[in-house]
Amino acid sequence: MNFTKISLAFCILLFITPTLEAQTKKIKRPKSRVGVASVDSFVQESFDLYDKVYKYDGYAASGKPLEDEDIDVLEEALEEMSSLSESAPDIINDLDGVGVLKQGKATLQMNRAKKALSYSIKTAKELLLGQRQHESEDDNSTTESEEKSDEETNSINEDNDEAGIEETPSNVSDGLEVYSKYDFVPGDKLLFFDDFSNDFIGDLPSKWNTNGSGNIVKFNKVEGNWFELKAGYRLYAIPDISQLPEDYTIEFDLLTSGVSNQTSSGARLHVILSDANTFTNGKTHYASVSLPLGQYAPFNIDTYNYFNGKGGMINSGLTADIRDEVKNQPHIAISVTKKRYRLWVNEVKYVDIPRFIEELNVLNYLKFHVYGLKDGEERVFIKNIKVAEGGVDLRRKLMSEGKISTNGILFDSGSANIQPQSLGIVRQISQVLMQDDSIKLNIVGHTDSDGSDDSNLKLSKDRAEAVKDALVNIYNISANRLTTEGKGESDPVADNSTADGKAQNRRVEFIKI
Repeated sequence: MNFTKISLAFCILLFITPTLEAQTKKIKRPKSRVGVASVDSFVQESFDLYDKVYKYDGYAASGKPLEDEDIDVLEEALEEMSSLSESAPDIINDLDGVGVLKQGKATLQMNRAKKALSYSIKTAKELLLGQRQHESEDDNSTTESEEKSDEETNSINEDNDEAGIEETPSNVSDGLEVYSKYDFVPGDKLLFFDDFSNDFIGDLPSKWNTNGSGNIVKFNKVEGNWFELKAGYRLYAIPDISQLPEDYTIEFDLLTSGVSNQTSSGARLHVILSDANTFTNGKTHYASVSLPLGQYAPFNIDTYNYFNGKGGMINSGLTADIRDEVKNQPHIAISVTKKRYRLWVNEVKYVDIPRFIEELNVLNYLKFHVYGLKDGEERVFIKNIKVAEGGVDLRRKLMSEGKISTNGILFDSGSANIQPQSLGIVRQISQVLMQDDSIKLNIVGHTDSDGSDDSNLKLSKDRAEAVKDALVNIYNISANRLTTEGKGESDPVADNSTADGKAQNRRVEFIKI
């Protein structure tokens, strides 16, 4: 009996010894909290990721090969750690005004967490590359690295308040003047539009596909139907688009709920342009931009492209503090012009990469992917998805043809209130008028068929007048150079029985007179 126990103990010792000798001595997780939300979140997330990496390092040290699932987890953890590491300097600023003892405790815990992150980043990269050189347990030193991961991951970040869903945010925009220099111009040929108005609450939208789930929801105090994007590992929502041209624009509204200072720094919304209609980022080519939605620190907007089976030509983190925007129903706009990629959050352009799309005519699919949310607590919704060919310079078209028609000037539903993200078009019109003082324009409004003929006629006139007012009051165009007219629903250019058709019929024309 004793001999059996001794033999068993010896076997166990043989099994665990390589791990004990090969791994760095484990860094201890702090047992108590500091009481500063951002510090406590940073420490907790750092050690949660550290525990993952440490486990896989132990597997490698004991000779156990990493499975495909292990590699996927390491890739995701590496992206999260890189993002988390970048937030550390901003979190330190939260200690201003905190008591001396609490500052000291916070500094000690932050330093321990950064040491754990440094080990984790270095080790994860070595494990993924098959270059892990194991250290003795007396050697705890690591070099902190802020490099991005060498592989694109599917982590996604979301952070928001319930208030964003219960009522329309009060500070979505401080006024149209804020957007006076907004230079996004939507495409003029509609390829895809979905406001989910024709879908039933609780259903997956009819013009979308997914390998997970998602459903249409409606709120008492936020207008319209919204599509909830479910978060998860490699879960994608794909609209029915199969061919993207060389020049096009993408727009959508974003709504978040339940995010807070406790939301993971790895929670992100990825918008992916892909070469394949599959539930992956892509086969041989894709380009991805991920929006951070965390609240306890500013996190970068990350960009990553992958062409001809090789990634990382563009792999950058762009400084962006969009925490307030995330909680206030932001409008996201993307413009792709040949190889150039630009992205705006509300009126601010955060991404402008001249050669982000390395290979033309290969990215034909649009995908949304959310990752890193607490199930049932933190949620992401989108609405008014619009993809349009063009994004052309309307100034040249107006000068050469004497007339342009655009459905890119958006108004609140049933109202003549211009949505501020539409001012890119109005700004271009103002530049034509500023360049040539002799030009006069007639502004003509059109509506879809929803509502009565009389109400639509009045609405179209009011909307044309609202555009004139924007040109006069924001861009200082003389009012006597502008006339207005409304045609209501009398002159449709598309089928009013579909969401796409209605979107095309809601338009504004500018005609030289």
